[in-house]
Amino acid sequence: MGKRQIGEMQPGELVVTLLISDIASMPLQDTDQPILLGVSAIFTLVTVEIFISLLSLKSLRIRKLFSGKSAILIRDGVIDKKELKKVRMTVLDLVEMLRGQNVFDISTVSFAILETGGNLSVLLKAKDQPATVADIGKKKDKATLPLPVISDGRLLPDSLKLLGLTEKEIRARLSRKKLKPAEVFLMTLDSGGRESIVKKGDIT
Repeated sequence: MGKRQIGEMQPGELVVTLLISDIASMPLQDTDQPILLGVSAIFTLVTVEIFISLLSLKSLRIRKLFSGKSAILIRDGVIDKKELKKVRMTVLDLVEMLRGQNVFDISTVSFAILETGGNLSVLLKAKDQPATVADIGKKKDKATLPLPVISDGRLLPDSLKLLGLTEKEIRARLSRKKLKPAEVFLMTLDSGGRESIVKKGDIT
């Protein structure tokens, strides 16, 4: 399943793992069960999992279908009740997860995002972020959330919608740098206009 699954699993991957362990235990517990049947069943499950993983890499729709998508639960200190309902979480669940991130005041949160793996990512407002040496004597800008707008050459409509941008505007940004979306491996952009681009030629 890849190294990523050692630390976290998507729901479908967890189900496959549990099924494999259950199937593997059957021939060990019941000597009348042929081992070959268990091996063939495990091989089939692993093949299907690898096939779905490859499809997810190529298709955003399939990735959303099997893995879901991130949900913004807090924006500028305001809880999004609709998103909480979608992910079937209570406010108490959210508060508990925030405490796990050492955040005890919701009003200090600029963004809180529930990732597809179930982890909560938190970005504090600029005035509530810990100061660094670079911040001394400098006024900090408003905290903004960088969003991926291009992944492996494909534009991401959900991120563009959150940023209030169109595909045409992103293509115009890239054309000024003499780039096309197909040449970009990853591009992130925040509401302040700050961008980061990783070209496909920059990765190995």
